[in-house]
Amino acid sequence: MLITGGGTGIGRATAQQFAAEGAEVLIVGRTAERLAETAREHPRIRTFVADVAEPDAPAGIVAAALETFGRIDALVNNAAITRPAPLGAIDRKVAEEQLATNLLGPVFLAQHALPHMEAGAIIVNVTSNPPNYGWPDNSIYGSTKVALDFLTHTWAVELAQRGIRVLSVAPGITATPVLSHAGFSDEQIAAAGKELRARIPLGRIAQPKEIAWWIVNAMRPEAGYLTGTIIRVDGGLSAAG
Repeated sequence: MLITGGGTGIGRATAQQFAAEGAEVLIVGRTAERLAETAREHPRIRTFVADVAEPDAPAGIVAAALETFGRIDALVNNAAITRPAPLGAIDRKVAEEQLATNLLGPVFLAQHALPHMEAGAIIVNVTSNPPNYGWPDNSIYGSTKVALDFLTHTWAVELAQRGIRVLSVAPGITATPVLSHAGFSDEQIAAAGKELRARIPLGRIAQPKEIAWWIVNAMRPEAGYLTGTIIRVDGGLSAAG
């Protein structure tokens, strides 16, 4: 099993849940120390340092997975970055970094992994917002996530005859370091969290393990008829609009 963005948040929780259930997991991320924290006390988790945005990274990641396991049964495209900015203040280089990490990374990682995936394998894209309402200051990030959902639909159709399933798990607001990594202060994050909680029907922010549960269970044999769909785990946020 291969999970990107495994050093923190949803990727970390997913890797640890899979390992606890007996799966062998390779986690990928840019920071060796964070990956090591995920793998600590979990001997079934191995680590590989790479930035999925780099053009040569997908080939290197797949080679590491094959060296470790000999095949790839599951790919979780979880790595993502966000750099909020309104139209008029979007920096091209920053936008390209988001596109490379959030969209092109998953595309080419899946493409490199595909020849080594057999019937019963699964690809899970960790996405986010639905396409039918706006998200101020997040036009680039939101567009990458909507694009990933489109890829989920398309790949599910393309790969069905090979017995490979493709799903999106689309979290709502989740307690991860993504805003901290984007340069937001603790005060800004707290203020944003308060505003967001007021919009979420369940009135709280998700914990990473709650999102990981859906990723783990979507891969069970009992879920074998599930493909090409988006599992929204957002506390009712998308229903409220």
